[in-house]
Amino acid sequence: MDKVVMQPADTLHGQLQRGLGRAARRAAERPGAGEFVYDCVRRDPRWDRQVESRSLFYARLIVDLELSVGPVADHLADPGGPADTDLWRDSLAIDVLTDLLRLSRREAARPLRRYAEEGTHWYDALHALSSVGDPTLTDGLDEIAVARCNDDDLRWLVIEPDNPVIKDWARRQPRIAAAVAEHEAAGRPGLRCAARTDTTGRSDAELLAEAKRVGDSAVAAILELGRRRSPALLDLAEELLPGQPGRYGGAVCHAIRDLGALAVPRARIWTARRSSCFDVGISVLARHGTEQDVPALLSDLDTALAERNWGAAASPIEGLGRLRSGAAVPLLKTTWTESEYAYLRPRLLTALSRTASYTSEAYATEGLWDCEEEVRRAAVATAPPSDDNLLRIRRLRGCAAEDAEVRSAAALRL
Repeated sequence: MDKVVMQPADTLHGQLQRGLGRAARRAAERPGAGEFVYDCVRRDPRWDRQVESRSLFYARLIVDLELSVGPVADHLADPGGPADTDLWRDSLAIDVLTDLLRLSRREAARPLRRYAEEGTHWYDALHALSSVGDPTLTDGLDEIAVARCNDDDLRWLVIEPDNPVIKDWARRQPRIAAAVAEHEAAGRPGLRCAARTDTTGRSDAELLAEAKRVGDSAVAAILELGRRRSPALLDLAEELLPGQPGRYGGAVCHAIRDLGALAVPRARIWTARRSSCFDVGISVLARHGTEQDVPALLSDLDTALAERNWGAAASPIEGLGRLRSGAAVPLLKTTWTESEYAYLRPRLLTALSRTASYTSEAYATEGLWDCEEEVRRAAVATAPPSDDNLLRIRRLRGCAAEDAEVRSAAALRL
């Protein structure tokens, strides 16, 4: 797949890439907007494809703009070149077609079925089709599942055993029925759990010594020190964080955050010196700092924005919102517009609502059309009750493809 080139945030194409609600509202008025939608589906623009949502956003645009599913189907039918090693190449197109099915565009089933039969990532299409829960769309695909899936694949395929498709397949295929039975048995109480390292009854000194070793027991010791809120963790962090692998570093960061306000003085030193503990220091200040820490959080967010390091922006956004920093509002607004990481926007909407409630109303209105379900859920609860907003909320409540929590929030609002 060609490298994604992010377009400027003040263009319709750039806003569609970012999944901004303003793009969904503008698209109907812009000739040629459909080509931008297709480009986004073909060249997945998500900064983090594992957590960001886009499929329902683009599927709704295809419906609203009365676009054909043909270009999306053509993308799936094109195997790409031998140099195309992107494992995510077809993922967004599969998900868009699946959401189109949920939006009653049944012609989306044919390319999905064809891809399940012939495509490189056939399992993804098989799972997507089964997740819709309509046996009329999946007739005969149980044979592909049994022929191609190993036992582990089947266990993942039947993760929702009450799905009508899975029930239908299980009646015809003994292997699928066995996978369903295994899944149901695994969910019963009383089964043995994996053994955990017992850290009770051990002194802090013993746990510190264990924490400096390698293995599950070291991680357990680190987390137990955090649970006990042991100040010794602060020195341990300075010793371990510069060179420890991610797993142990992650455990240390988690444990330090458990210290709460006890960690704030040391966190201020780490952030002032920009030491190897800087990131965990910012995280501590975001959760437990006071107004005197606003400049450090502002500086960190400004740096993340300048460097396009979107993952680093989450903690300062949360902290500035918690501290209700009015000085942060311009930077929060800029981050909302510029960020290529849609997963930040739920945090941004919360921060804006706490720091500038009147300003946040415009962002809550835009959020009703956002690609992220967490944004839509928050927007449903906080958007001003204008006629357009209430109409949108009613549509979200009645949309079968919408996230269940968004629909519940919409019903509560109405």
